[in-house]
Amino acid sequence: MQQKPTDELNKILDNMKPEELDRYFAENRKYMADEKRAFYYYFRNVLDEKGIKLKDVYAFAGMSEAFGSKLVRMEKHTKDRDLILRLCIAAHFNWDETNRALKLYGFSELYAKEPRDACIITSLNNRIFDIYEIDELLAEHKLEGLM
Repeated sequence: MQQKPTDELNKILDNMKPEELDRYFAENRKYMADEKRAFYYYFRNVLDEKGIKLKDVYAFAGMSEAFGSKLVRMEKHTKDRDLILRLCIAAHFNWDETNRALKLYGFSELYAKEPRDACIITSLNNRIFDIYEIDELLAEHKLEGLM
């Protein structure tokens, strides 16, 4: 399916009146993100901005390309929040980007009052994107690792 660039849709919306929204949705529905794909589109957009390749993210997250691809495309839904955290860390997401990705996937955001999450937040804020280094920090504080 041919995609319409987001900036093209943004230009259409710039001068649109509320009463024209029905027509906009009808004409552009095939280009709209559905809830199931929102995580995928967001994840890809952030990676594109950072110039990071998906295959590298899978490798740094410690998962096969086939498995990682199914998670990112939401063809296989996981209930393991750590898998999504590992993808975000491997993709060099900051705290806000990670929270948005977690939320879009259906998980709770990183929570400062949760000791394990506080360690992960601190790592992200200090641009520590090595999962093994984060696991060492978690172990120092007797918390469960990501791997």
